[in-house]
Amino acid sequence: MTWSQLSPQAKRFRVVHTAWSIAGLASLGYLWVCALARRRDPGLAAGVTFLVVEGAGLMIGGGDCPMAGRQREWGDPKPFFELVLPPRAAKAAVPILFSASVAGLIALAIRPARRAAGPAA
Repeated sequence: MTWSQLSPQAKRFRVVHTAWSIAGLASLGYLWVCALARRRDPGLAAGVTFLVVEGAGLMIGGGDCPMAGRQREWGDPKPFFELVLPPRAAKAAVPILFSASVAGLIALAIRPARRAAGPAA
């Protein structure tokens, strides 16, 4: 199905879903940067919160986007990841991203934050 064949609702959904996916990947990347650099900041807290909300949504959807049914109702039958990945890779994307998120959270937990250098006494 081409862009011009999509309903206005389906087009809006794809745009919002694209932005959501970019934010999710950015949150995952920042989680790993912070885990490796032992950095803790409000951006990390926001990213972790985003990933937890995303994970909860995927759990509600049984591993699929909880909006998939609505997406089909709006005339867009193609799963989002299949827009950019072959079907087999698209099926594997959620478990891989979930595993990367859990591993990042574990890395964050086992690598304590660096202590800020205080003034010399």
